[in-house]
Amino acid sequence: MADRESTHRTSGTLTEEQAVRMLAGMNEVIRAGEEMRRLRAEMIQLFAGFGWTQDTIARITDMSQPAVSKQVAKYAVDTAAPPMGFALDQYDTPWLEGRLWGLAEAVAESLDAARCTRCVDALARGRKRFTPRTVDELRRLLEDDLTLHRAELPAGFRAAYDEISRGLDVPPKATAGAPVTVSASVRRTLAHQLQRDRLQDERLAGGH
Repeated sequence: MADRESTHRTSGTLTEEQAVRMLAGMNEVIRAGEEMRRLRAEMIQLFAGFGWTQDTIARITDMSQPAVSKQVAKYAVDTAAPPMGFALDQYDTPWLEGRLWGLAEAVAESLDAARCTRCVDALARGRKRFTPRTVDELRRLLEDDLTLHRAELPAGFRAAYDEISRGLDVPPKATAGAPVTVSASVRRTLAHQLQRDRLQDERLAGGH
């Protein structure tokens, strides 16, 4: 076996191990691209469910109107009623993970060397996925940042973290009004943005 591996190295033949390492980064980018396309399709479904016109959806998604029309037809969206509510205080796991992500992103942007920055970037680029292990890692890094830089960050950041953590520490709760057609990825994305908006509103109200 050792002689065979040595021959591979000296003869210029690419080993399977080398190929796996070489393609690992490419595969991450490909998977992230596929996941983002799927998420965008689900978001189009959501927007159409609110009764938004295809022209409006095309504008905000930077897609052509025919492409949006094809997506809407593919998912056969029922536009009779909005498919979910947008209150920030929902307590199913994907929603809380999205809030945690939004808070961590705000902290990373507020500090020059936040410990959570690399994890936030990896999540945003699709290099990491939301698993219990990843969420635990993000919570630990975020709590370090909030503790070490308490004086530099708005008090609302810590309050949001404490609320999110309490929710994540108890068994997941079902969220009324959220049908099964709304995926975990969509709920994370929405909660992420709503948490960012809430923090921004609080900072503006506080004069920060």
